[in-house]
Amino acid sequence: MLKQHLQQKLLQKLSPQQIQFIKLLQVPTVALDTRVKEELEENPALEDPSLMTADEPKGEYDDLNDGPEDYDKSSDDNSSTDEFNVDDYLQDDNTNDYSTNYNNGDDDEEKKETPIAIESTFFESLQEQLDLIPLSDQDFIIGKQIIGSLDDDGYLRRPLSSMIDDLAFSQNVMVEEEDVLEMLRLIQSFDPPGIGARDLKECLLIQLKRKDAGNPIIVKAMNVVENYLDEFTRKHYDKLEKSLGLDSEELKEVVNEILRLNPKPGDANQVTTKQMQIIPDFHISNNDGILILTLNSKNAPELKVSRSYQEMFEHYDKASSKDKKLKEAVQFVKQKLDSARWFIDAIKQRQQTLLKTMNAIMHYQYEYFLTADERKMRPMILKDIADKIDMDISTVSRVANSKYVQTEFGTFLLKSFFSEAIQTENGEEVSNKEVKKILEDCIGDEDKRKPLADEKLTDILKERGYNIARRTVAKYREQMNIPVARLRKEL
Repeated sequence: MLKQHLQQKLLQKLSPQQIQFIKLLQVPTVALDTRVKEELEENPALEDPSLMTADEPKGEYDDLNDGPEDYDKSSDDNSSTDEFNVDDYLQDDNTNDYSTNYNNGDDDEEKKETPIAIESTFFESLQEQLDLIPLSDQDFIIGKQIIGSLDDDGYLRRPLSSMIDDLAFSQNVMVEEEDVLEMLRLIQSFDPPGIGARDLKECLLIQLKRKDAGNPIIVKAMNVVENYLDEFTRKHYDKLEKSLGLDSEELKEVVNEILRLNPKPGDANQVTTKQMQIIPDFHISNNDGILILTLNSKNAPELKVSRSYQEMFEHYDKASSKDKKLKEAVQFVKQKLDSARWFIDAIKQRQQTLLKTMNAIMHYQYEYFLTADERKMRPMILKDIADKIDMDISTVSRVANSKYVQTEFGTFLLKSFFSEAIQTENGEEVSNKEVKKILEDCIGDEDKRKPLADEKLTDILKERGYNIARRTVAKYREQMNIPVARLRKEL
Protein backbone atom coordinates (compact mmCIF):
# COMPACT_ATOMS: atom_id res chain seq x y z
CA MET A 1 0.00 0.00 0.00
CA LEU A 2 1.42 3.36 -1.06
CA LYS A 3 1.44 6.28 1.35
CA GLN A 4 2.25 9.92 0.82
CA HIS A 5 3.87 12.04 3.49
CA LEU A 6 5.80 15.29 3.82
CA GLN A 7 9.38 15.29 5.01
CA GLN A 8 11.74 18.17 5.72
CA LYS A 9 15.47 17.84 5.13
CA LEU A 10 18.23 20.31 5.84
CA LEU A 11 20.85 20.09 3.10
CA GLN A 12 24.00 22.13 2.68
CA LYS A 13 24.98 22.77 -0.90
CA LEU A 14 27.97 24.66 -2.22
CA SER A 15 27.48 27.40 -4.78
CA PRO A 16 29.51 27.31 -8.03
CA GLN A 17 31.63 30.16 -6.67
CA GLN A 18 32.43 28.24 -3.49
CA ILE A 19 33.36 25.13 -5.45
CA GLN A 20 35.63 27.19 -7.69
CA PHE A 21 37.31 28.76 -4.65
CA ILE A 22 37.87 25.37 -2.97
CA LYS A 23 39.47 23.99 -6.13
CA LEU A 24 41.71 27.04 -6.51
CA LEU A 25 42.72 26.95 -2.86
CA GLN A 26 44.13 23.45 -3.27
CA VAL A 27 46.22 24.42 -6.30
CA PRO A 28 49.90 25.04 -5.42
CA THR A 29 51.75 28.01 -6.87
CA VAL A 30 53.59 25.87 -9.40
CA ALA A 31 50.25 24.83 -10.95
CA LEU A 32 48.34 28.12 -10.58
CA ASP A 33 49.79 29.63 -13.74
CA THR A 34 48.53 26.67 -15.77
CA ARG A 35 45.09 26.93 -14.17
CA VAL A 36 44.87 30.65 -15.01
CA LYS A 37 45.91 30.02 -18.62
CA GLU A 38 43.20 27.37 -18.94
CA GLU A 39 40.59 29.86 -17.72
CA LEU A 40 41.88 32.54 -20.10
CA GLU A 41 41.55 30.13 -23.01
CA GLU A 42 38.05 29.03 -22.04
CA ASN A 43 36.62 32.45 -21.20
CA PRO A 44 37.16 35.33 -23.68
CA ALA A 45 35.63 37.76 -21.16
CA LEU A 46 38.68 37.29 -18.92
CA GLU A 47 41.92 39.07 -19.77
CA ASP A 48 45.47 39.25 -18.49
CA PRO A 49 46.77 42.78 -19.21
CA SER A 50 50.37 41.55 -19.01
CA LEU A 51 49.73 39.42 -22.12
CA MET A 52 48.11 42.22 -24.15
CA THR A 53 50.28 44.14 -26.60
CA ALA A 54 47.75 46.60 -27.98
CA ASP A 55 44.44 48.18 -27.10
CA GLU A 56 41.39 46.39 -28.36
CA PRO A 57 39.46 48.15 -31.15
CA LYS A 58 36.24 49.75 -30.07
CA GLY A 59 32.88 50.10 -31.69
CA GLU A 60 32.71 46.56 -33.02
CA TYR A 61 29.25 45.78 -31.74
CA ASP A 62 27.06 48.48 -33.33
CA ASP A 63 25.26 45.80 -35.28
CA LEU A 64 23.78 44.51 -32.06
CA ASN A 65 21.32 47.45 -32.15
CA ASP A 66 19.68 46.13 -35.30
CA GLY A 67 17.96 42.76 -35.07
CA PRO A 68 16.62 41.06 -38.21
CA GLU A 69 13.21 42.49 -39.13
CA ASP A 70 11.70 39.10 -39.93
CA TYR A 71 12.64 37.64 -36.50
CA ASP A 72 9.87 36.80 -34.04
CA LYS A 73 9.80 39.51 -31.33
CA SER A 74 6.88 38.06 -29.37
CA SER A 75 9.21 37.11 -26.51
CA ASP A 76 9.88 40.76 -25.64
CA ASP A 77 7.03 40.71 -23.15
CA ASN A 78 9.10 38.51 -20.84
CA SER A 79 12.24 40.58 -21.16
CA SER A 80 11.94 42.07 -17.72
CA THR A 81 13.12 38.83 -16.12
CA ASP A 82 16.35 38.91 -18.13
CA GLU A 83 17.31 42.56 -17.60
CA PHE A 84 20.87 43.17 -16.37
CA ASN A 85 22.43 46.08 -14.57
CA VAL A 86 25.06 47.23 -17.03
CA ASP A 87 26.84 49.27 -14.38
CA ASP A 88 27.80 46.02 -12.61
CA TYR A 89 30.05 45.16 -15.51
CA LEU A 90 31.50 48.59 -16.29
CA GLN A 91 34.80 49.71 -14.88
CA ASP A 92 37.36 52.43 -15.31
CA ASP A 93 39.95 51.45 -17.91
CA ASN A 94 42.70 52.80 -15.67
CA THR A 95 41.75 50.53 -12.78
CA ASN A 96 42.38 46.80 -12.87
CA ASP A 97 39.97 44.44 -11.18
CA TYR A 98 42.98 42.76 -9.73
CA SER A 99 46.58 43.71 -9.16
CA THR A 100 49.65 42.19 -7.61
CA ASN A 101 49.55 43.74 -4.16
CA TYR A 102 51.79 41.05 -2.76
CA ASN A 103 55.24 40.16 -3.98
CA ASN A 104 58.45 38.94 -2.54
CA GLY A 105 60.76 41.43 -4.14
CA ASP A 106 62.18 38.80 -6.47
CA ASP A 107 60.10 39.53 -9.54
CA ASP A 108 63.13 39.77 -11.79
CA GLU A 109 64.35 36.38 -10.65
CA GLU A 110 60.91 34.83 -11.02
CA LYS A 111 60.62 36.01 -14.62
CA LYS A 112 63.89 34.41 -15.64
CA GLU A 113 63.49 31.26 -17.65
CA THR A 114 64.88 28.15 -16.02
CA PRO A 115 67.45 26.50 -18.28
CA ILE A 116 66.63 22.92 -19.20
CA ALA A 117 69.49 20.44 -19.10
CA ILE A 118 69.68 18.21 -22.16
CA GLU A 119 70.30 14.69 -20.92
CA SER A 120 69.79 11.20 -22.23
CA THR A 121 67.32 9.11 -20.32
CA PHE A 122 68.37 5.81 -18.81
CA PHE A 123 66.73 3.82 -21.63
CA GLU A 124 68.11 6.10 -24.37
CA SER A 125 71.62 5.63 -22.99
CA LEU A 126 71.27 1.83 -23.15
CA GLN A 127 69.82 2.01 -26.65
CA GLU A 128 72.76 4.16 -27.80
CA GLN A 129 75.21 1.55 -26.45
CA LEU A 130 73.27 -1.20 -28.22
CA ASP A 131 73.39 0.72 -31.52
CA LEU A 132 77.22 0.80 -31.39
CA ILE A 133 77.54 -3.01 -31.40
CA PRO A 134 77.41 -4.93 -34.71
CA LEU A 135 74.55 -7.41 -34.30
CA SER A 136 72.30 -9.54 -36.45
CA ASP A 137 68.74 -8.30 -36.91
CA GLN A 138 67.44 -10.98 -34.56
CA ASP A 139 69.93 -10.16 -31.78
CA PHE A 140 69.21 -6.44 -32.16
CA ILE A 141 65.46 -7.08 -31.74
CA ILE A 142 66.13 -9.25 -28.67
CA GLY A 143 68.36 -6.52 -27.22
CA LYS A 144 65.65 -3.87 -27.70
CA GLN A 145 63.12 -6.19 -26.08
CA ILE A 146 65.35 -6.67 -23.02
CA ILE A 147 66.03 -2.94 -22.64
CA GLY A 148 62.32 -2.20 -22.92
CA SER A 149 61.59 -4.79 -20.23
CA LEU A 150 63.88 -3.23 -17.62
CA ASP A 151 62.23 -1.39 -14.73
CA ASP A 152 63.23 2.05 -13.47
CA ASP A 153 65.83 0.56 -11.10
CA GLY A 154 67.59 -1.15 -13.99
CA TYR A 155 66.48 -4.68 -13.08
CA LEU A 156 65.04 -7.31 -15.42
CA ARG A 157 62.22 -8.77 -13.37
CA ARG A 158 60.27 -10.28 -16.26
CA PRO A 159 60.73 -14.03 -16.83
CA LEU A 160 62.69 -14.90 -19.98
CA SER A 161 59.81 -17.09 -21.11
CA SER A 162 57.49 -14.06 -21.14
CA MET A 163 59.90 -12.12 -23.37
CA ILE A 164 60.22 -15.09 -25.72
CA ASP A 165 56.41 -15.15 -26.04
CA ASP A 166 56.32 -11.39 -26.66
CA LEU A 167 58.94 -11.68 -29.39
CA ALA A 168 56.97 -14.47 -31.04
CA PHE A 169 53.57 -12.76 -30.96
CA SER A 170 54.46 -9.08 -31.41
CA GLN A 171 57.68 -9.27 -33.46
CA ASN A 172 57.16 -12.63 -35.19
CA VAL A 173 60.68 -13.59 -34.06
CA MET A 174 61.18 -17.15 -32.85
CA VAL A 175 64.07 -17.47 -30.39
CA GLU A 176 65.36 -19.88 -27.79
CA GLU A 177 66.08 -19.08 -24.15
CA GLU A 178 69.82 -19.33 -24.78
CA ASP A 179 69.54 -16.57 -27.41
CA VAL A 180 67.91 -14.25 -24.90
CA LEU A 181 70.45 -15.16 -22.19
CA GLU A 182 73.33 -14.37 -24.54
CA MET A 183 71.94 -10.90 -25.28
CA LEU A 184 71.19 -10.37 -21.58
CA ARG A 185 74.84 -11.02 -20.73
CA LEU A 186 75.83 -8.48 -23.37
CA ILE A 187 73.51 -5.81 -21.94
CA GLN A 188 74.80 -6.58 -18.43
CA SER A 189 78.20 -5.38 -19.70
CA PHE A 190 76.72 -1.94 -20.48
CA ASP A 191 77.03 1.12 -18.27
CA PRO A 192 76.02 1.77 -15.57
CA PRO A 193 77.45 -1.40 -13.97
CA GLY A 194 74.82 -3.76 -12.59
CA ILE A 195 72.27 -3.05 -15.28
CA GLY A 196 70.05 -5.92 -16.43
CA ALA A 197 70.40 -7.92 -13.20
CA ARG A 198 67.51 -10.15 -12.21
CA ASP A 199 67.94 -9.71 -8.45
CA LEU A 200 70.09 -7.83 -5.93
CA LYS A 201 72.70 -10.58 -5.66
CA GLU A 202 73.30 -10.63 -9.42
CA CYS A 203 73.38 -6.82 -9.51
CA LEU A 204 76.13 -6.60 -6.87
CA LEU A 205 78.11 -9.48 -8.39
CA ILE A 206 78.09 -7.83 -11.84
CA GLN A 207 79.59 -4.71 -10.30
CA LEU A 208 82.20 -6.59 -8.29
CA LYS A 209 83.28 -8.67 -11.32
CA ARG A 210 84.12 -5.45 -13.17
CA LYS A 211 86.58 -4.49 -10.43
CA ASP A 212 90.14 -5.73 -9.88
CA ALA A 213 89.84 -9.53 -9.63
CA GLY A 214 93.33 -9.73 -8.09
CA ASN A 215 92.33 -7.67 -5.06
CA PRO A 216 91.70 -10.05 -2.12
CA ILE A 217 89.10 -7.67 -0.66
CA ILE A 218 87.11 -7.89 -3.91
CA VAL A 219 87.32 -11.68 -3.85
CA LYS A 220 86.05 -11.79 -0.26
CA ALA A 221 83.29 -9.30 -1.07
CA MET A 222 82.14 -11.54 -3.93
CA ASN A 223 82.09 -14.49 -1.51
CA VAL A 224 79.93 -12.54 0.95
CA VAL A 225 77.46 -11.49 -1.76
CA GLU A 226 77.35 -14.96 -3.29
CA ASN A 227 76.95 -16.98 -0.10
CA TYR A 228 76.18 -14.72 2.87
CA LEU A 229 74.02 -11.89 1.49
CA ASP A 230 71.23 -12.52 4.00
CA GLU A 231 73.63 -12.28 6.96
CA PHE A 232 75.15 -9.15 5.44
CA THR A 233 71.81 -7.35 4.99
CA ARG A 234 70.80 -8.25 8.56
CA LYS A 235 74.19 -7.01 9.81
CA HIS A 236 75.02 -10.25 11.57
CA TYR A 237 78.73 -9.38 11.49
CA ASP A 238 79.67 -11.86 14.22
CA LYS A 239 78.44 -14.75 12.06
CA LEU A 240 80.32 -13.38 9.05
CA GLU A 241 83.60 -13.15 10.98
CA LYS A 242 83.29 -16.77 12.12
CA SER A 243 82.16 -18.14 8.77
CA LEU A 244 84.81 -16.32 6.72
CA GLY A 245 87.62 -16.46 9.28
CA LEU A 246 88.09 -12.69 9.20
CA ASP A 247 88.99 -10.24 11.94
CA SER A 248 86.94 -7.07 12.46
CA GLU A 249 89.28 -4.86 10.38
CA GLU A 250 89.23 -7.19 7.37
CA LEU A 251 85.46 -7.52 7.58
CA LYS A 252 85.14 -3.75 7.78
CA GLU A 253 87.05 -3.37 4.48
CA VAL A 254 84.86 -6.01 2.83
CA VAL A 255 81.65 -4.39 4.11
CA ASN A 256 82.76 -0.94 2.96
CA GLU A 257 83.54 -2.32 -0.49
CA ILE A 258 80.03 -3.76 -0.80
CA LEU A 259 78.42 -0.59 0.54
CA ARG A 260 80.07 1.39 -2.27
CA LEU A 261 78.10 -0.60 -4.84
CA ASN A 262 74.87 0.74 -6.32
CA PRO A 263 71.83 -1.46 -5.57
CA LYS A 264 69.69 0.55 -8.03
CA PRO A 265 71.88 1.20 -11.09
CA GLY A 266 68.95 2.50 -13.13
CA ASP A 267 68.69 5.54 -10.87
CA ALA A 268 72.21 6.69 -11.77
CA ASN A 269 71.44 8.10 -15.24
CA GLN A 270 67.67 8.30 -15.23
CA VAL A 271 66.10 11.70 -15.78
CA THR A 272 63.07 11.70 -13.52
CA THR A 273 60.02 13.64 -14.62
CA LYS A 274 57.80 12.50 -11.78
CA GLN A 275 59.03 15.03 -9.27
CA MET A 276 57.25 18.33 -9.43
CA GLN A 277 59.34 21.47 -9.01
CA ILE A 278 58.64 23.15 -5.67
CA ILE A 279 57.92 26.87 -5.87
CA PRO A 280 57.29 28.36 -2.41
CA ASP A 281 53.93 30.04 -1.93
CA PHE A 282 55.26 32.23 0.88
CA HIS A 283 58.53 33.80 1.96
CA ILE A 284 59.46 34.59 5.57
CA SER A 285 62.43 36.86 6.18
CA ASN A 286 64.01 37.83 9.49
CA ASN A 287 64.62 41.56 9.71
CA ASP A 288 66.55 42.06 12.96
CA GLY A 289 64.23 39.85 14.97
CA ILE A 290 61.05 40.89 13.15
CA LEU A 291 59.51 38.31 10.83
CA ILE A 292 58.17 39.60 7.52
CA LEU A 293 55.72 37.48 5.55
CA THR A 294 55.21 37.94 1.81
CA LEU A 295 53.15 36.02 -0.71
CA ASN A 296 54.81 34.82 -3.88
CA SER A 297 53.77 37.25 -6.61
CA LYS A 298 52.91 34.32 -8.89
CA ASN A 299 49.81 33.93 -6.72
CA ALA A 300 48.47 37.34 -7.82
CA PRO A 301 48.07 37.44 -11.62
CA GLU A 302 46.75 40.71 -13.08
CA LEU A 303 43.32 39.72 -14.32
CA LYS A 304 40.48 41.94 -15.50
CA VAL A 305 37.13 41.70 -17.23
CA SER A 306 37.31 42.29 -20.98
CA ARG A 307 36.35 45.84 -21.96
CA SER A 308 34.95 44.67 -25.30
CA TYR A 309 32.54 42.33 -23.52
CA GLN A 310 31.47 45.18 -21.24
CA GLU A 311 30.75 47.30 -24.30
CA MET A 312 28.32 44.67 -25.46
CA PHE A 313 26.22 45.53 -22.42
CA GLU A 314 26.45 49.22 -23.21
CA HIS A 315 25.11 48.58 -26.73
CA TYR A 316 22.44 46.30 -25.34
CA ASP A 317 21.33 48.98 -22.89
CA LYS A 318 21.07 51.52 -25.71
CA ALA A 319 19.38 49.16 -28.14
CA SER A 320 15.92 50.35 -29.15
CA SER A 321 14.62 46.82 -29.52
CA LYS A 322 15.57 43.62 -27.80
CA ASP A 323 14.59 40.67 -29.94
CA LYS A 324 15.11 37.02 -29.05
CA LYS A 325 18.37 36.64 -30.96
CA LEU A 326 19.88 39.68 -29.28
CA LYS A 327 18.76 38.48 -25.88
CA GLU A 328 20.40 35.07 -26.44
CA ALA A 329 23.65 36.78 -27.45
CA VAL A 330 23.62 39.00 -24.40
CA GLN A 331 22.75 36.03 -22.16
CA PHE A 332 25.91 34.34 -23.43
CA VAL A 333 27.92 37.51 -22.75
CA LYS A 334 26.47 37.77 -19.26
CA GLN A 335 27.43 34.15 -18.54
CA LYS A 336 31.02 34.78 -19.60
CA LEU A 337 31.21 38.03 -17.63
CA ASP A 338 29.83 36.33 -14.53
CA SER A 339 32.33 33.52 -14.92
CA ALA A 340 35.18 36.03 -15.29
CA ARG A 341 34.11 37.96 -12.20
CA TRP A 342 33.72 34.75 -10.19
CA PHE A 343 37.20 33.60 -11.18
CA ILE A 344 38.76 36.95 -10.31
CA ASP A 345 36.96 36.96 -6.95
CA ALA A 346 38.09 33.38 -6.30
CA ILE A 347 41.71 34.35 -7.01
CA LYS A 348 41.36 37.30 -4.62
CA GLN A 349 39.79 35.13 -1.94
CA ARG A 350 42.48 32.49 -2.43
CA GLN A 351 45.19 35.10 -1.98
CA GLN A 352 43.59 36.53 1.17
CA THR A 353 43.01 33.06 2.67
CA LEU A 354 46.61 32.01 2.00
CA LEU A 355 48.00 35.12 3.68
CA LYS A 356 45.60 34.92 6.59
CA THR A 357 46.40 31.25 7.25
CA MET A 358 50.17 31.59 6.87
CA ASN A 359 50.23 34.72 9.02
CA ALA A 360 48.49 32.81 11.83
CA ILE A 361 50.93 29.90 11.50
CA MET A 362 53.92 32.27 11.51
CA HIS A 363 52.80 34.01 14.71
CA TYR A 364 51.90 30.72 16.38
CA GLN A 365 55.39 29.36 15.65
CA TYR A 366 57.20 32.72 15.93
CA GLU A 367 60.10 31.44 18.04
CA TYR A 368 60.73 28.58 15.66
CA PHE A 369 60.85 30.81 12.58
CA LEU A 370 63.23 33.15 14.42
CA THR A 371 65.65 30.48 15.60
CA ALA A 372 65.14 27.49 13.24
CA ASP A 373 65.32 25.34 16.39
CA GLU A 374 62.77 22.52 16.21
CA ARG A 375 62.77 22.38 20.00
CA LYS A 376 61.08 25.80 19.94
CA MET A 377 58.19 24.50 17.84
CA ARG A 378 54.90 24.63 19.74
CA PRO A 379 52.27 21.88 19.58
CA MET A 380 49.80 22.96 16.92
CA ILE A 381 46.81 21.28 15.34
CA LEU A 382 44.53 22.42 12.51
CA LYS A 383 41.87 23.58 14.96
CA ASP A 384 44.32 26.01 16.62
CA ILE A 385 44.79 27.91 13.36
CA ALA A 386 41.15 27.55 12.28
CA ASP A 387 40.03 29.18 15.55
CA LYS A 388 42.52 32.03 15.14
CA ILE A 389 41.41 32.96 11.63
CA ASP A 390 37.74 32.02 12.16
CA MET A 391 37.67 29.57 9.28
CA ASP A 392 36.75 25.93 8.86
CA ILE A 393 39.32 23.24 9.69
CA SER A 394 38.96 21.83 6.15
CA THR A 395 40.06 25.20 4.72
CA VAL A 396 43.20 25.23 6.84
CA SER A 397 43.85 21.61 5.86
CA ARG A 398 43.66 22.45 2.14
CA VAL A 399 46.22 25.22 2.60
CA ALA A 400 48.56 23.19 4.83
CA ASN A 401 48.59 20.07 2.66
CA SER A 402 49.70 21.71 -0.59
CA LYS A 403 51.56 24.94 0.17
CA TYR A 404 55.23 25.63 0.89
CA VAL A 405 57.02 28.43 2.72
CA GLN A 406 60.60 29.49 2.08
CA THR A 407 62.57 30.55 5.13
CA GLU A 408 66.20 31.49 5.66
CA PHE A 409 66.88 27.93 6.79
CA GLY A 410 64.98 25.97 4.16
CA THR A 411 61.70 25.43 2.30
CA PHE A 412 58.99 23.49 4.11
CA LEU A 413 55.49 22.14 3.57
CA LEU A 414 53.08 23.92 5.92
CA LYS A 415 51.83 20.56 7.10
CA SER A 416 55.20 19.93 8.73
CA PHE A 417 54.57 22.70 11.30
CA PHE A 418 51.60 20.86 12.79
CA SER A 419 52.34 18.40 15.56
CA GLU A 420 50.82 16.65 18.56
CA ALA A 421 51.37 17.74 22.13
CA ILE A 422 53.50 15.75 24.57
CA GLN A 423 53.25 16.45 28.29
CA THR A 424 56.46 16.59 30.33
CA GLU A 425 56.85 15.64 33.98
CA ASN A 426 56.38 19.32 34.88
CA GLY A 427 52.97 19.34 33.18
CA GLU A 428 54.25 21.48 30.31
CA GLU A 429 53.01 20.68 26.82
CA VAL A 430 55.69 20.44 24.14
CA SER A 431 55.58 19.47 20.49
CA ASN A 432 56.39 15.92 19.49
CA LYS A 433 58.77 17.59 17.01
CA GLU A 434 60.91 18.47 20.02
CA VAL A 435 60.96 14.83 21.10
CA LYS A 436 61.82 13.68 17.59
CA LYS A 437 64.68 16.19 17.46
CA ILE A 438 66.10 14.81 20.72
CA LEU A 439 65.77 11.27 19.39
CA GLU A 440 67.53 12.26 16.18
CA ASP A 441 70.37 13.89 18.14
CA CYS A 442 70.76 10.87 20.42
CA ILE A 443 70.91 8.46 17.48
CA GLY A 444 73.28 10.77 15.61
CA ASP A 445 75.69 10.86 18.57
CA GLU A 446 75.49 7.13 19.43
CA ASP A 447 78.38 4.71 19.13
CA LYS A 448 77.57 2.99 15.84
CA ARG A 449 79.34 -0.16 17.03
CA LYS A 450 76.76 -0.32 19.87
CA PRO A 451 73.70 1.60 18.69
CA LEU A 452 70.99 2.55 21.17
CA ALA A 453 67.98 0.26 21.33
CA ASP A 454 64.47 1.70 21.67
CA GLU A 455 64.42 0.80 25.38
CA LYS A 456 67.59 2.82 25.98
CA LEU A 457 66.21 5.77 23.99
CA THR A 458 63.06 5.61 26.13
CA ASP A 459 65.18 5.78 29.29
CA ILE A 460 67.13 8.77 27.96
CA LEU A 461 63.90 10.66 27.23
CA LYS A 462 62.55 9.86 30.69
CA GLU A 463 65.75 11.23 32.24
CA ARG A 464 65.10 14.47 30.36
CA GLY A 465 61.52 14.69 31.59
CA TYR A 466 59.65 13.16 28.65
CA ASN A 467 57.55 10.28 29.95
CA ILE A 468 56.98 8.38 26.68
CA ALA A 469 56.29 4.70 26.11
CA ARG A 470 58.75 2.57 24.16
CA ARG A 471 56.21 1.91 21.39
CA THR A 472 55.85 5.68 20.94
CA VAL A 473 59.62 6.00 20.61
CA ALA A 474 59.55 3.25 17.98
CA LYS A 475 56.73 5.05 16.14
CA TYR A 476 58.64 8.34 16.08
CA ARG A 477 61.82 6.56 14.94
CA GLU A 478 59.94 4.92 12.07
CA GLN A 479 58.35 8.25 11.09
CA MET A 480 61.86 9.66 10.75
CA ASN A 481 62.88 6.65 8.59
CA ILE A 482 65.52 5.55 11.11
CA PRO A 483 66.07 1.77 11.20
CA VAL A 484 66.24 -0.34 14.36
CA ALA A 485 69.45 -0.46 16.36
CA ARG A 486 70.69 -3.71 14.80
CA LEU A 487 70.52 -2.24 11.29
CA ARG A 488 72.35 0.93 12.40
CA LYS A 489 75.32 -1.08 13.57
CA GLU A 490 78.66 -0.34 11.91
CA LEU A 491 82.09 -1.95 12.24
